[in-house]
Amino acid sequence: MDAAEAVHEKFLGALAEGRLPGRADAPDPGAIGLSRSEATDIFLSQLTSRQMDRLSRHLQARGEGFYTIGSSGHEGNAAVAAALRATDMAFLHYRSNAFQLHRARQVPGQTPTWDMLLSFAASSEDPISGGRHKVIGSKPLAIPPQTSTIASHLPKAVGAAFSIGIARRLGMTGLPLPDDAVVLASFGDASANHSTAQGAFNTAGWAAYQGSPMPLVFLCEDNGIGISTRTPAGWIEAQFRHRAGLHYIQCDGTDLAAAYKGAKEAADYARRTRRPVFLHMATVRLYGHAGSDVQGAYLPKALIEADEARDPLLKGAALMIEQGWMSAADVADAYQEIGATLARQAEAAIRRPKITTAAAVMASLIPPKRAIARANSPSDDERKAMFGNDWGQMDKPMHMARLLSWALADLMLAHREIVVAGEDVGPKGGVYNVTAKLHQRFGSARVINTLLDEQAILGLAIGMAHNGFVPMPEIQFLAYVHNAEDQIRGEAATLSFFSNGQYTNPMVIRIAGLGYQKGFGGHFHNDNSLAVFRDIPGIILAVPSNGRDAVQMLRECVRLAREEQRVVVFVEPIALYMTRDLHEEGDGLWTSIYEAPGEGTPIRLGDVGVHGDGNDLAIVTYGNGYYLSRQAEKLLAEDGVKARVIDLRWLGPVDTDKLVTAVGGAKRILIVDECRITGSQSEALMALFVEQTPDKIIARIAADDSFIPLGRAATLTLPSREGIIAAARELLA
Repeated sequence: MDAAEAVHEKFLGALAEGRLPGRADAPDPGAIGLSRSEATDIFLSQLTSRQMDRLSRHLQARGEGFYTIGSSGHEGNAAVAAALRATDMAFLHYRSNAFQLHRARQVPGQTPTWDMLLSFAASSEDPISGGRHKVIGSKPLAIPPQTSTIASHLPKAVGAAFSIGIARRLGMTGLPLPDDAVVLASFGDASANHSTAQGAFNTAGWAAYQGSPMPLVFLCEDNGIGISTRTPAGWIEAQFRHRAGLHYIQCDGTDLAAAYKGAKEAADYARRTRRPVFLHMATVRLYGHAGSDVQGAYLPKALIEADEARDPLLKGAALMIEQGWMSAADVADAYQEIGATLARQAEAAIRRPKITTAAAVMASLIPPKRAIARANSPSDDERKAMFGNDWGQMDKPMHMARLLSWALADLMLAHREIVVAGEDVGPKGGVYNVTAKLHQRFGSARVINTLLDEQAILGLAIGMAHNGFVPMPEIQFLAYVHNAEDQIRGEAATLSFFSNGQYTNPMVIRIAGLGYQKGFGGHFHNDNSLAVFRDIPGIILAVPSNGRDAVQMLRECVRLAREEQRVVVFVEPIALYMTRDLHEEGDGLWTSIYEAPGEGTPIRLGDVGVHGDGNDLAIVTYGNGYYLSRQAEKLLAEDGVKARVIDLRWLGPVDTDKLVTAVGGAKRILIVDECRITGSQSEALMALFVEQTPDKIIARIAADDSFIPLGRAATLTLPSREGIIAAARELLA
């Protein structure tokens, strides 16, 4: 017999024969403030969740349902929903059907079983994902949808909780999270070992240890196993009972009243003290990991039977009967009636429309635009007061780092929801001084020095974006983003996709990167690959080459985040931060005066830069490549070559129409790419020009497939001015 049906029959048999477990050590409902109606509602949510699990397996067997990781044995999380408010944002583990079902009872007008069945059947009418995935989630219930990535939602839960205190300090109101809200993040005992989870626990404790408000409940639903790997007995308690900054609470999630008592204590503590709680809830896993998993292949029969004896429904029925609130027959009737009702609903759900086109699948990759409050329009006097001594320098040509610093300050003055966060961004002003004076000007609530953990930095940004902020996290070096790339790919970029555009996390991720540093570096600080970003659907990738463009592009990035709710990656070429000269020492041609907000020509998403109008050769490039190509173009012109140099600026997405127009009548195209030849932008550009400009002769020069060494050898594997000239002459020949 199928495991789900075996557990189902044992439950009904135990009810019929009166073989229910005792509750001698469990709390009395009245003593913990749990009323008859509240307890009954929780129990009914648990019964419904169990029947949903059974039904999902039946639907899968018929080819009408998908993704059967169920919640059986974890129904205690319905009691957690009862202990929280419906406005407390919940980032949930995938075994949380009972939580969502019960929270729906707290919000009028909800149809949770129908909604979830549409998700089971991958119907385009599924109200959370539009049929793109079977996810736990609901906008009206403040449950952002989660995929199955292990523990990747914990860093953003920390960020969301942290944002509540920041909003209080700044006096911001009308945000998604009330100022007395608590954030919940649930996960399994196996997930607690993941580096992402450990980073989140550490970040929450680190912040709380220093007195930062962190109203967060970490709910560890401990069933003792991860797929087939057992968790050592006592491991979770040993890890977390005495962990700095975390308040530890333990409860039995298989008993409805005990689960409610522990959850209520955890929620009340987090709300009252604004400190994080680790709620360790004992559960069991019935059926196995997922639909195809057979526990008997790796667990002894005695252990499986012992877990089945701890079935939360058995203990829930025992509580109902013990209190005289339901009879065994009442429980059996309610359970069977729920199953019959769900079966009827399922037959209707599987007939609802499905996604039928690629365009429909992709419709939610790009978040919807939104109406936003008008930005502040600071007067010259306000800006002068903010900039202080810098005010008198703004009519003088400056390098990119200084111009970006001023642009950040103007943006933060105009948009109070912008928060800058990262390692050393505060009083130090960042490794390259780009965030200089921002901490002095805007304070520690808006310029946040984080701990040294890229997952935590990006999670902070995602969570704050959930609460109405527009974060601008900084990653010190491009190579460091690989420690945390799943926070961009698996969390930030997928949120709109899996929520059908209902949830978004707009942000501008600033990253110092690329090569050509001479006095500092090695491959940890000179990383010349952007493939990790180009591979992620929906995100925007911007790479400025000079200070004037950097200012205008950064303003466009913020507009895209605020108005279009986009996730933007803004890569700042380190070697060009302080560059002043182009052709010879002292020419100052790579500096610009600062264009104040409203001045200059805006650079919109997809706009390319064009220098020159020659038709002999078009050099297509970006970043450091544009700088070097400008040098090469001057020397080629001395040989009579009439060229134009095109700065892509936006590497993702590339506006192909604008790029082809920029190339114009040039007979030959040379692509100059400072990233490695394998996996670089140049591969896609070659394909683009072959497909759209078959009449042109095309070549490329890119970096060797190598890491970058230290010292004088740092540029040997990278394109150079001389290399560009040689490649151009060969192409022209």
